[in-house]
Amino acid sequence: MNEPIEKKVSPDLPVEPVESRVNYLNAQYGIKSWLLTKDHKRIALLYLGSVTLFFALGGIYAMMIRLELLTPQGDLVQSQTYNKLFTHHGVIMVFFFLIPAIPAVLGNFLVPMMIGAKDLAFPRINLLSWYIYTLGGLFTLWALVNGGVDTGWTFYTPFSTTYSNTYVIATGLGVFINGFSSILTGLNFIVTIHTMRAPGMTWFRLPLFIWSHYATSLIMILGTPVIAITILLLALERAARIGIFDPALGGDPVLFQHLFWFYSHPAVYIMILPSMGVISELIANFSRKNIFGYSFVAFSSIAIAVFGFLVWGHHMFVSGQSVYAGMVFSFLSMAVAIPSAVKVFNWTATLFKGSISYDTPMLYGLAFIGLFLIGGMTGLFLAAMGLDIHVHDTYFVVAHFHYVMVGGTLMGYLGGLHYWWPKITGRMYPEGWGRFAALVIFIGFNLTFLPQFIAGYLGMPRRYHAYAPEFQLFNVMSSAGASILGFGMLLPVIYLIWSMRYGKIASANPWHLPGLEWRTASPPPTENFYVTPVVTWEAYEFAPPEELQVVGKFEPGDKPDHPIETTPS
Repeated sequence: MNEPIEKKVSPDLPVEPVESRVNYLNAQYGIKSWLLTKDHKRIALLYLGSVTLFFALGGIYAMMIRLELLTPQGDLVQSQTYNKLFTHHGVIMVFFFLIPAIPAVLGNFLVPMMIGAKDLAFPRINLLSWYIYTLGGLFTLWALVNGGVDTGWTFYTPFSTTYSNTYVIATGLGVFINGFSSILTGLNFIVTIHTMRAPGMTWFRLPLFIWSHYATSLIMILGTPVIAITILLLALERAARIGIFDPALGGDPVLFQHLFWFYSHPAVYIMILPSMGVISELIANFSRKNIFGYSFVAFSSIAIAVFGFLVWGHHMFVSGQSVYAGMVFSFLSMAVAIPSAVKVFNWTATLFKGSISYDTPMLYGLAFIGLFLIGGMTGLFLAAMGLDIHVHDTYFVVAHFHYVMVGGTLMGYLGGLHYWWPKITGRMYPEGWGRFAALVIFIGFNLTFLPQFIAGYLGMPRRYHAYAPEFQLFNVMSSAGASILGFGMLLPVIYLIWSMRYGKIASANPWHLPGLEWRTASPPPTENFYVTPVVTWEAYEFAPPEELQVVGKFEPGDKPDHPIETTPS
């Protein structure tokens, strides 16, 4: 362990009267107080409820897909219905769960507290971003309920502009509206991190969670307008028959792919970078060690954000683009693996000789590393033109992006949710059930998607509701795994809701950690800190529990946190 450095504590440090503290959970009652709130923590909980509902709906579509694929014949639903199922699943999961989950829920809740601020820079805009997200979601759900869309979540032209007779424009506009939520959230995070850090919170004292959200916010601001204008052009062509993408009207369908993937590949990093930030926190704090190569891990987040905008062409090796362009994109797609590998190597070095505790959040952290390694290594297959041509549009691609996007984001999200659950609710969850659920989810996920690598390599195409009989074994295994995964996902919903009423009261710092978010009460007061902290320690500087002190309300049995200098708010 690192030796703690001396810090001064004012003998006149103001202690918040317990009876005067009113936290964000009980400050006001009634729906109106929540719908008009400007408290970033409450807005994060509004997002938590919203993304959970969308995740459940996307999961139902996934289970229907797996039921159809139990048998080689298309005997559960018709082909067009199946097209709608995988389209609805993709649209909901990508745009309404995977992209917003960690930034909107954990980022909203934690970014101000981790840098010592009272709130985000623009509280009203923060609330507006949730309303925009909800409006976009309701618009999309209206389209799905009234007939749905069958183009796939990528909306490829000219099928989406000419041949599909489903609700393409309505679904696209729902995604278009939702994009403004991402832009506003990213803007809020960037301004907050630049201008509202506590005294002493230098850039290289920021938690890596903040670095990852800063990089993610850059992608949100720079990339989201591209997909927004692309969908707007698609709707314009479909409605007014203006030739933009449809070759029958003089348009270019490859142009649509360039515009779509210019955003949608960086969007993968909108999903995975926040998860990487969560994993950095879990690896450091549950091995009780400073992150090995902190600055390299921090800058690798920025590097991923930059490289992410340069690799979109590897989605288009078979689309007719130049072979020379394909070679360049192949090289860049290999290169983007380097900053990701830096993170994995440094996490592994951090674990080496660490005092590791295998609590539930740490299990999700280790699961993330395993799944991300499989997803990243198989990504190299898709970055090589020869191999990509062989496995293009097969279940190999489906397995790969589920390991990266779904496995990576989901493990980071669940790990972070369990890790900060005591801070969010003031209650502990049952640890035994948490570990059991993490194990079930990990097993179910691998059983679902590992067989798809084999089926895809052998030639099973994606998006087919009927397939050759020799692929049935792999699909039965995938469907069985999906059942286990669905059961595993249901467990945290049950015991986390149970813990909100019956869980053990959480101390201010149940994990005995140095971060600023652990230096206030659980749950935090509305203004986060009764006094403004002055940061005099490094991001992951651990000290013995007896040298710790918490600013705020103390509960019986609390162990103190790092002593810190403070100034009145």
